[in-house]
Amino acid sequence: MNTNRIKQGLVAASVVASAVFVGSPGRAVAGATFDAVKERGELVCGVHSALYGFGAPDDKGVWQGIDVDVCRAVAAAMFGDAKKVKYVPLSAQARLTAVQSGEVDVLSRNTTWTLTRDTANGLNFTGVNYYDGQGFMVPKNLGVSSAKELSGATVCVQTGTTTELNLADYFRANKMEFKPVTIEKYEEVTAAFIAGRCDAITSDGSQLAAIRANDTPNPDDYVILPELISKEPLGPSVRQGDDQWFDVVKWSLFAMVDAEERGVTSANVDEMLKSSDPNNQRLLGVTGDLGKGMGLDNKWAYNIIKQVGNYGESFERNVGMDSRLKLPRGLNALWTNGGLQYSPPIR
Repeated sequence: MNTNRIKQGLVAASVVASAVFVGSPGRAVAGATFDAVKERGELVCGVHSALYGFGAPDDKGVWQGIDVDVCRAVAAAMFGDAKKVKYVPLSAQARLTAVQSGEVDVLSRNTTWTLTRDTANGLNFTGVNYYDGQGFMVPKNLGVSSAKELSGATVCVQTGTTTELNLADYFRANKMEFKPVTIEKYEEVTAAFIAGRCDAITSDGSQLAAIRANDTPNPDDYVILPELISKEPLGPSVRQGDDQWFDVVKWSLFAMVDAEERGVTSANVDEMLKSSDPNNQRLLGVTGDLGKGMGLDNKWAYNIIKQVGNYGESFERNVGMDSRLKLPRGLNALWTNGGLQYSPPIR
C-alpha cells in the first residue's frame, strides 16, 4: 500500500472541498455578469423590436410588454429601480448570438426553450413567462377552417426560428404539400402575408394574435386556425457560466408568479407588509435573509411587485383582457386554476 499516495489524495480532496465551499452558507459568490451589471448601474436587455404585448415601444417611446416586464423586474431586484434598463431590439437571427457574446445581459424576447438552445447554444433558460404553441392564420375568404385543409398552400414563415422546422415537420407528418415563403425580418413576413403573397402565415399563437390585432387592415377579415402544432415555452435566458446571475433572473420571474399566488399586487403590497402570513413576510423581506443569498437587498421581491406588479397584472395589461390582444390565460393560468404557472417555494 502506498501511504504517501493516499496522503496526497486526501490533501488534494481537501483542497477541492475548500474551493467548493469557500464562502459562508447562504452568501452569494459573485459572478462576472452580476458584477458587470452592478458596476454598470443598468441592465442591458435584449427584446423584440415590434411585437405588441411582448416587446415594443409605445407611442411615447416607452417599452412595453410581458417580456419587457421581466427586464424591469430584474432591474427592480438589482437596483430597486425598474427603470434602470437599456433595451436592445434584436432580430430572430441575432438574438442568441447577442446573449452568447455578452452584448446583452439577459434575453427576454419570445424565445422558445429547446434542448439545443439550452445546451449547444450555451444558454440557460430561467423559466417560462408564456406557454404558447405554433399555429396558422389565414384570410377568412380563403374558406379554410382547419390546418389540415392547407395542403398545397403557400405559407409565410420567418427564418432563424423554431417555427420554420415545425412547419416542415407538420406538413411532412400529415403527408401534405406546401410552398414556404421564407423571410428574415418579422415585419416583412407580416407585410408579405397581408399583401397576399401567401395563403397562410405561421408563428406562435400569441404572435398571430398580435399581428391580427395590430397589423391587419381589418382583424375580422382574418382567422386563426384552431390547431396548435408544437409546444412553445417562451422565456428569458442568460448565458451559461454565472450561477448567481442565473438565480437573480430566475427568481425575479418566480417572485412575480408567487406574488399572484398569494394575492400580493402592486396596489396592496405596502399593506401586505403587515401580513402575519410567514410566506408573505419572507417574500416581501419583512423576515428572513433571502436576498443576501443572491447578493441582493432583502426587499428585492417587494421592489419587483411594487414597481412592476405580479405575474397576473403583467399578463392582463400586456396580452390579456386589458390589452388589444385579449388572450385568455389558458395554460398561463396559475396551477391552482388549472394552468402551468407555478413558482417553487420562496423560503
